[in-house]
Amino acid sequence: QELPEMVLLKFFRPENTPVPARPTPEQLSNLIKTSLHYPESFNHSFHRKSLCLVPVTLLLSNCSQAVVDVMIDLRHKTTSPEALEIHGSFTWLGQTQYKLQLKSQEVYSLQLKACFVHTGVYNLGTPRVFAKLVDQVTLFETSQQNSMPALIIINNI
Repeated sequence: QELPEMVLLKFFRPENTPVPARPTPEQLSNLIKTSLHYPESFNHSFHRKSLCLVPVTLLLSNCSQAVVDVMIDLRHKTTSPEALEIHGSFTWLGQTQYKLQLKSQEVYSLQLKACFVHTGVYNLGTPRVFAKLVDQVTLFETSQQNSMPALIIINNI
């Protein structure tokens, strides 16, 4: 019986083919840039209406070339006594958690409402944002870099 002729296979890979590198923790914590847009100060008559509602826009920008899963958590509270002395406590109204997906370089605008019960200076920079690459198999999203404090002054008129 005659054996079939054996052919040697050669595999070629061009030398300039980039090998996808695993993103570093620092890169993963900079997938999403956030910014809060709100009035610097807000006038409200607490005598007429006890609750002061201020519209706040949370802008999320995907800084990567990849699709990113994003989770926003508004339940985080500042609990240090110093922070509460300077910035009183306030509440985010409505939904407290959001899950969304941002395409490469996409900017998403999330409309929020902050609720205040008295005058003062408050830090609106409490939303925590977590993100992960869609194709990344991880149990936990990476916490995104938080920006500077976002102070608002609530005045009584």
